[in-house]
Amino acid sequence: MTIKQFKDDPLAHFSYAIVSNGEMALVDPSRNPMEYYRYAEEQNARIVAVFETHPHADFVSSHMQIHEQTGATIYVSELLGADYPHKTFDDGDTLKMGDTNFSAINTPGHSPDSITIVAKEGDKTALFTGDTLFIGNVGRPDLREKAGNMKAKRVDLAKQMYNTIKNKFNDLPDDALVYPAHGAGSLCGKNMSDASSSTLGNERQGNWAFKEQTEDEFVEEILKDQPFIPHYFGFNVDVNKTGPENVQRTKWANKLKLYVEEVEDGITIVDTRSGEAFKDGHLHGSINIMARSEKDKYETWLGAIIKPEEEFYLVIESIDNLEEMLERTAKIGYEKQVKAVITLSDKVSEKSDQLDLEDFKNNKDNYTIVDIRNNSEVADGKIFEDAIAVPLNELRENTTEIPSHKPVVVHCAGGYRSAAGSSILDARFENTKVYDLSDAINDFK
Repeated sequence: MTIKQFKDDPLAHFSYAIVSNGEMALVDPSRNPMEYYRYAEEQNARIVAVFETHPHADFVSSHMQIHEQTGATIYVSELLGADYPHKTFDDGDTLKMGDTNFSAINTPGHSPDSITIVAKEGDKTALFTGDTLFIGNVGRPDLREKAGNMKAKRVDLAKQMYNTIKNKFNDLPDDALVYPAHGAGSLCGKNMSDASSSTLGNERQGNWAFKEQTEDEFVEEILKDQPFIPHYFGFNVDVNKTGPENVQRTKWANKLKLYVEEVEDGITIVDTRSGEAFKDGHLHGSINIMARSEKDKYETWLGAIIKPEEEFYLVIESIDNLEEMLERTAKIGYEKQVKAVITLSDKVSEKSDQLDLEDFKNNKDNYTIVDIRNNSEVADGKIFEDAIAVPLNELRENTTEIPSHKPVVVHCAGGYRSAAGSSILDARFENTKVYDLSDAINDFK
């Protein structure tokens, strides 16, 4: 069998194609299936199976679209309660594709309906572990308390993960390849390795979850310091369970408006341009969630700041960015919330105030400093002792606890998030100057 790994950098998501004798299976595919279709053509292979290890929280999958366009069968756990055409794939179930034998292991912990896909051909074994086993860690157990067919408390899932790691992989060889659904940078777990694959033997040696420990010790460790949960996670679980729509159809259904000077009040505006362009001129009330390149985690912060089903205008730098920004917005299923994609008129004149950095350095007491880093970052130490800490994902809902009698300076860890944070506060504080410290934060570390 030939295994190809695909990576979506902004979401740190891995998906896979397995080819054997002219047939192809996919595991946890991204929203747009075209890259898999291109690979199938290159391999002269027919896509016959799609495995979903669980209903994903951080992205919308293309399993339903692939089924509709290729006739491939979707395989998921019976426990998922999928609303789309599928075959159940649980402990004891098998599938032969070409010379490759697939089987399932029920591996609850990240979710109650998680499965690991085992692929064997000759003396080669590959494990597609979804969000159960990561490289250097395991999936978080706190995402299914409010979403999905099976809701489960985090402590109960943490205990299930303990049992999964302790018992479910015991009959598999050390040289079995481990292919997870995520790597470092994903919010589906913590402290993941930068490596994109491993072996089961390496994980048994180096992954904390495999060390000898009691269930209570394991539960305490896995629940500690997990990252925040963006608004969109539960929404994506439900979309993936129901069966997502064809992405080409939904993203291109959006309206495009050029040279816009104003929009009606009451509709959120997401401006994806650079901080410099935004500060030079933007629509009143806009939120600056930058998408300058794939290094900017636009998808995550869009879904953390904007709520599911909240309507918004999407501001792009140029018509050349149209397809990319619709694509990135659709990854988390938000493309149907876009009221219109717009480019701005050069008559748009609202500007952001520019911080006098030297004055701030010499007179910090004259400013209200807002730290929008995550709680775990703040717990590791404040950069400014008197800063008010409000995580960016909670900022829109918690502006009332920030005093407005002095100018406000917003900072994060490196300058990306503060563009969004300062724009949120600038829209709320009509009579207070709000400044983005941006990457000048590095002068204070």
